[in-house]
Amino acid sequence: MPGENLTRVEALTRSAQLTIKNYDIEIDLREVATSDTFRTTTIVTFLAEAGESTFIDAIASQVHSVSLNGESLDPSTVFADSRITLPSLASSNTLEVVADFSYTNSGEGLHRFVDPVDDEIYLYSQFEVPDSRRVFAVFEQPDLKATFHFTIHAPENWQVISNQPTPTPVAIKQGHTWDFSPTPRISSYITALIAGPYRQVRSELTSSSGRVIPLGIFARASLFDYLDSDYIFDITAKGFAFFEEKFGVAYPFEKYDQLFVPEFNAGAMENAGAVTFTESYIFRSHVTDAVRERRVVTILHELAHMWFGDLVTMRWWNDLWLNESFAEWASTIATAQATEWTGAWTTFQAMEKSWAYRQDQLPSTHPIVATINDIEDVQVNFDGITYAKGGSVLKQLVAWVGEDAFFAGVHQYFEKHQWGNAVLADLLTELEDTSGRDLSDWSALWLETAGVNTLWPELMVDEQGLITHLSIRQSAPEQWPTLRPHRLGVGIYTADGTGAVVRTHRIELDIDGESTEVPELVGVPRGDLIIINDEDLAYAKIRLDPDSLAFAIKNLQAISDPLARSLVWSSAWDSTRDAQMPPREFVDLVLNNIATETESTTVRTALSQVALVVRSYLSPQNRSAAVVSTADAFWTLAHEAPSGSDNQFQLVRAFASLASTPEHIATLMALREGSLVLDGLVIDQDLDWELLAGLANAGGADNADIEEALSSDNTSNGAQAAARARSYLPTTADKQAIFDQLVSSADTPNAIVRSLTVGYDVVNDPQVLEPLVSQYFAVLERIWEERTYKIAEYIVEGLYPGSLVGPELIHATNTWLDAHPEPAALRRMIQENLAGVERALKVQALDAAQ
Repeated sequence: MPGENLTRVEALTRSAQLTIKNYDIEIDLREVATSDTFRTTTIVTFLAEAGESTFIDAIASQVHSVSLNGESLDPSTVFADSRITLPSLASSNTLEVVADFSYTNSGEGLHRFVDPVDDEIYLYSQFEVPDSRRVFAVFEQPDLKATFHFTIHAPENWQVISNQPTPTPVAIKQGHTWDFSPTPRISSYITALIAGPYRQVRSELTSSSGRVIPLGIFARASLFDYLDSDYIFDITAKGFAFFEEKFGVAYPFEKYDQLFVPEFNAGAMENAGAVTFTESYIFRSHVTDAVRERRVVTILHELAHMWFGDLVTMRWWNDLWLNESFAEWASTIATAQATEWTGAWTTFQAMEKSWAYRQDQLPSTHPIVATINDIEDVQVNFDGITYAKGGSVLKQLVAWVGEDAFFAGVHQYFEKHQWGNAVLADLLTELEDTSGRDLSDWSALWLETAGVNTLWPELMVDEQGLITHLSIRQSAPEQWPTLRPHRLGVGIYTADGTGAVVRTHRIELDIDGESTEVPELVGVPRGDLIIINDEDLAYAKIRLDPDSLAFAIKNLQAISDPLARSLVWSSAWDSTRDAQMPPREFVDLVLNNIATETESTTVRTALSQVALVVRSYLSPQNRSAAVVSTADAFWTLAHEAPSGSDNQFQLVRAFASLASTPEHIATLMALREGSLVLDGLVIDQDLDWELLAGLANAGGADNADIEEALSSDNTSNGAQAAARARSYLPTTADKQAIFDQLVSSADTPNAIVRSLTVGYDVVNDPQVLEPLVSQYFAVLERIWEERTYKIAEYIVEGLYPGSLVGPELIHATNTWLDAHPEPAALRRMIQENLAGVERALKVQALDAAQ
């Protein structure tokens, strides 16, 4: 990736020099079927300091002409790597660049996809962070906003969608032209171009401003029949109403389209008025309630960005966290208060908080307000700190200032900075004004330091069971020793005599420092269970006192409140990862309680965690037997689960993922063939693929079986599922074939690259990966240099043989790190993989000592 970076210093210099007025961008896609490139003409007008020089960004395959203020510049002289040098600027400038750009298969820039069902071609753009420069010449940084006028030439049978309402196309030679009206002043990374024979469904709603907002939902033809557009429109309308009321600012754009596009790298992208989503949110088969809920959160996350991120945009990427964290928090509260998914904060605790705590304990953790020196720093900071910890800390901030004051401050922020750029201090200024709280210390402690605190109660109880003393102690990791203020609840839970455990007392308070006394609970019955972060307001790992822990493990399923249960699950998991709770106790906790858990995401998270425990956290001598017994237990629980329930579905999938014995193989084969039936369980296309992947991992299927399955599902979904199934094939030769395909060819599209890495490191016998260790480290530099960021990330992370937990892999990893002080982004990926191995080794040692 050389020659494509941009430093913050360069961006600051350029923003001080320039004011961008508008872009006129003409893109010709008519030869999409026969050419790997497309022609773009960019005309940009801008103001500058006369006599200065600057550069414009363009990752072009060929620059044909550059004209600055009517003077032709020699492309061979001014264009190199990703930049076109612009010398001797006038105070008012007009630049024209004519260049050919390349279609991609990496999900970056303008991605081209050919549907195997009907051979139709579909395009979509993905520009965040620095990839609009792969489609047109642009000053690629968020604070150089401008208006964008797109003119698109494309095949006549296509739909063409951008940020503005789609105009009536005009017939031209070999196609049609779509001449879009100029956008408002926006950043280049949220511009969009989606084109192809997409099918659509239309609706509309009335904004709080009184404007009628056209709505559209788009998908490619071969998936369109699976699109539940009425439900998506309903969630969208609820989101509009919620955000317009809470923000006090009407929706800022002219229309709102939502487009489900193939081979998308992320969950979605907040292009202004033209949001793109992964096609995994089109459900052609049965999915878990967790996935259905996540789709709702994602829809509302992107809608929240129309205000926070699109209307008001960060000045530089160091405030990326605020962009994403706000959308994560806002979408969760909207989901909980405006949709049927009222347990969204439980889901947030189970999934987002778990992600945040894991990321915050890696050696690569960083303050929420991270130092972003360049574009490569941005790429690796799309992580659990930016999204999940940031969202968690915003939840803490809302509790700190009050929800009404928070929304009032957000309203003032939007009003003051609309169509411009802002920084964190601008938001905090408004929140201080509406809440009356000084947030300078809060900001310094929470946003400028890294690491997660741990909280635990210390209490004494008299003979009558009354609390005589309760304090909350706080610790911090050695490398990040900051003790922080927390707003939290303390809940006391008691068995009510009917079999339920219910909350009988609760207080809310601020704590700070190493120890905080809680006199309000002196004289209160201690009950059976004390939770010191009740309702999950604080961002901190929590521990239970010994009596509460023993009671919770024995009575987890009886706790009535799903969020309280999720906090117990989380505390047990954190204790397991920290080698403070024997891993086999966590396995027992899951197997004894998962069948009665009502929250789909909690089930999904716990099943994933127990799979990690039995594969990586148990000592080698206990591992194989635990994999077998856990799979057996999952199958028994699936048999006992209510017919057609979400738990039944998840438990069958969990069983397939751990299958390892001839008996397991026979069961999976019988399910696929239909000779074994679980009442209420439908073996649809996608579940069949998961069963086949389980067979592959267990040695009960081979490449021929996968090819046979693909022949009956010759779709892009089928191709990705086949690649995932191949990734689970268990022999060294199977893994070598995947390794060779990924490192030797740059032609494999992003979705297949990602799928081929899913099961590569999921093995019943980790030793099959040992011959590939040296090969992995030998190719890292070349992969980083030759591939785009996203493809390199998939390969570097996906091919790391992390299941080979042991000193040999640790030594090999450290040897590579010692020899490669750069590049920082690649080192970070390797260090994170290493941290997982080192943690697993510590937990294995605890297990071996039991």
